[in-house]
Amino acid sequence: MFRYILIFLFFITAVAASAQTDATGVNTLQNQEDSLAYYAKRMVYDSMAENRFYCDSVFIRRLVAALKMPYSFEYPFDSLITISRLYAPDSSFRIFTWQLQRDESYYRQEGAIQIKTKDGSLKLFPLFDVSDYTSVPTDSIRTGKNWIGAIYYNIIEKEFKGRKYYTLFGYDDNDMASTRKWLEVLTFNAAGEPVFGGTYFTYKNDELKAPQPVDRFLLEYQKDARARLVYDPDLDMIVFDHLISESNQPQKKFTLIPDGDYEAFKWQNGKWVHVEKLFNQALKDGQAPRPQPLYDKEGSSVKPLKQDN
Repeated sequence: MFRYILIFLFFITAVAASAQTDATGVNTLQNQEDSLAYYAKRMVYDSMAENRFYCDSVFIRRLVAALKMPYSFEYPFDSLITISRLYAPDSSFRIFTWQLQRDESYYRQEGAIQIKTKDGSLKLFPLFDVSDYTSVPTDSIRTGKNWIGAIYYNIIEKEFKGRKYYTLFGYDDNDMASTRKWLEVLTFNAAGEPVFGGTYFTYKNDELKAPQPVDRFLLEYQKDARARLVYDPDLDMIVFDHLISESNQPQKKFTLIPDGDYEAFKWQNGKWVHVEKLFNQALKDGQAPRPQPLYDKEGSSVKPLKQDN
């Protein structure tokens, strides 16, 4: 009986010590997060470019130090509102991305991929943006060392023949004339290292899109335009705006704007297959959307729809 009491006491002591260690780790991360949030905001909002670059360098060093804390993978860093923090749908990794601006003509993205490990140790892959040194950013498979930079705002997971494919949705302010949005398929090689891109996007060549074959999909458009590039879970498709040139010069990407039509990609046999026109059903007479009538056919008042609060 005494033996069982000792075992029970040892178990309780171990659990308490573990809880105290976890609490200490969380408190440490919270303190580090306060400092990170300060530099994360300043590297975006500070009025001086040299201050933004300085804060960026401090932020990177302190983020790496924070991630070295055991089991930091589960810590959300919610207060880093200027930093994109996306977990993979299967929680196997998460990706941090952010943007650094020198002036209206120069933007650079930075980031890192943190891999979930069984022992809670840090496995981190930094991402280095080389877009400025790449003439054709759509035509090559890349690693974190020669990454085409973007701020990722969504990630979806697909499978084919037992392998996982993570599609990243990215945003890039690019320059003062145009904005870019990216679709990037991320995989991991046999060594567990991230690989960006591959021939996963199939479409017929046209005057707006990068010529096939491509290793990532680019949607580039006029700076003040609003072009969508999103995943629709109901359709299970990637939906994006069809673009036209407002000056009939489609080769000049800064002239492209949405025209109200939509294109899409649908996952089929390990590829994102292009859907040229997403909504192509013609409406019959009387089917067009219209306001609710005030009176019915007999001239009686129609009860208004209940308004949401």
